[in-house]
Amino acid sequence: MQLKMMTLKFIRPINLLVVMLLFVQTISFGQEVIVVDSTGVVKNSTSEISELKKDTVLPFKRFKAEGVSAVIGEYVILDSDIDKSYVELQSTGVSIEDITRCQLMGKLMEDKLYLHQAKIDSILIADAEINPQVDQLIQYMVSEIGSEDKVVQYYRKETMAELRKDLFDAKKDMELANRMQSKVVANVEITPEEVRSFFFAIPEDERPIFSAEVEVAQIVIEPEITVQARQGVIDKLNQMREDVIESGSSFATKAVLYSKDPGSASRGGLYEGVRRNGPMAKEFKDNAFSLLEGEVSEPFETDFGFHILTVDKIRGQEVDVRHVLLFPEVSQTVIDGAKSKIDSLRDKIIAGDISFAEAAMRYSDDKETRNNGGQSVNPTTFDTKFDLTKMDPTLSAQVYNLKEGEVSKVFTDRDRTGRSKFKILTITNRLEEHPADYVKDYEKIKELALKEKQIRAIEKWQEEKINETYVNVNEDYRDCEYASNWVKK
Repeated sequence: MQLKMMTLKFIRPINLLVVMLLFVQTISFGQEVIVVDSTGVVKNSTSEISELKKDTVLPFKRFKAEGVSAVIGEYVILDSDIDKSYVELQSTGVSIEDITRCQLMGKLMEDKLYLHQAKIDSILIADAEINPQVDQLIQYMVSEIGSEDKVVQYYRKETMAELRKDLFDAKKDMELANRMQSKVVANVEITPEEVRSFFFAIPEDERPIFSAEVEVAQIVIEPEITVQARQGVIDKLNQMREDVIESGSSFATKAVLYSKDPGSASRGGLYEGVRRNGPMAKEFKDNAFSLLEGEVSEPFETDFGFHILTVDKIRGQEVDVRHVLLFPEVSQTVIDGAKSKIDSLRDKIIAGDISFAEAAMRYSDDKETRNNGGQSVNPTTFDTKFDLTKMDPTLSAQVYNLKEGEVSKVFTDRDRTGRSKFKILTITNRLEEHPADYVKDYEKIKELALKEKQIRAIEKWQEEKINETYVNVNEDYRDCEYASNWVKK
């Protein structure tokens, strides 16, 4: 049996940024790509899209009514949607040379089937879950292009509100489709015997090759925030609070001018739809739900820094708030002291005066790793192994050439507040690239076996739902070879 390294969807971006860029590209073409009259008939399309059609599809008969390529339940797929998919892939650096229109059509129909069934199953997503992701994307676009006005112009929208709505709708559709897919495979489990059968059914010369992996420990020394620095930032926030309460100054203006939160500063510190069970810091939520509309909190601290907060509107179980975030200033003298401390620690470890693990437990400022001797946990897999080909580039550069037990040079990192901190790393275990081994790589093999079983479950689900759902595929695409029975032959 040949191992097929399949994913649960035809194209799945590898990280949040790529996913969000796909949304942007879809929106950027929006209504500019295709103009439809009141009957739904396509009136014109851009020359760029026309060029993409060339050499990417076998000759088709071109007498499609109203530009509709398929209908899945109440969702319509236009021929231009396939063109836009090519542009989306190109925008993320994916080669489209071997991707056919039939393949993209099959992917689009899968997505619409998930959306259709999610609506039937009453799968709901709160706006408050989507808004922070949209905020993050807009902030990224502004940082790349220069200003909100330039972003709006670049993506051919009239206002930022229009762009935000399109981003919101696109992201919500994708989340609904993902949740529907997750629901389909939620109860799929794999037994040890199924894992064993999966692995030994693969011929030895076709077994997957696993990349080199390392286990990494770290020691982190952060420049100490002095009492004076803490009090200084609290005093600044108290002055802002007094200006708002006593002098009638605009809280939103204070946020725009002074807040260090890149996700909200440009919008006057606004976060909409904050919920008690949402992802915000506990201290942030405690203050948000303890105030009346218009009240301004006392300064308070979270892991992100120091805040003041006001409530704009209370809407049942949700509140709209504005906040100002500031960080204490750290003097160069304190920074130099932290650097000297970690240099001294490194010298002692190399000299054998103290082990790396003991030094981490006694001196490291990283709460998540110090109790484990500095051992880092992979945030993707939640184990201690890091694939060298998938590591964060900054981390990979520091450990790539390290031998097991060797200590890295001191390097400077920055936390989420932008504050500098110093690190040293060591490799506690290194596993070179190798063919899959049933004992050593059991967890990875189990993951592959489970994924194959999930794929079969999805195929079965799709077959059932396609039979239950209204599906109409235009004759241009009826001769395609789909994995599922979309044309109901």
